[in-house]
Amino acid sequence: MIVEKLLKETANKRIFSVTFIKRTTNEVRKMNAMRGVRKGVKGVGLSFEASEKNLLTVYDMKKKGFRHINLNDVLEFTANKQKHVK
Repeated sequence: MIVEKLLKETANKRIFSVTFIKRTTNEVRKMNAMRGVRKGVKGVGLSFEASEKNLLTVYDMKKKGFRHINLNDVLEFTANKQKHVK
């Protein structure tokens, strides 16, 4: 349910914050991110399909780079001044 809300609320290229568990270290991470960013895309593409692994590609505003969020591990997110908790 939270995944559907996340995808719907963040589809309009607005900045949102998301708290999730990192896949590699299992630590909780909070990120300010944006979907739909095209700046810096080289056109090469990924070597895998992110949606098949249940990953969401976002642009990390703080680290200024693209990152993946595992949709199974999203704990909460805030978009459009509304907080959604799992």
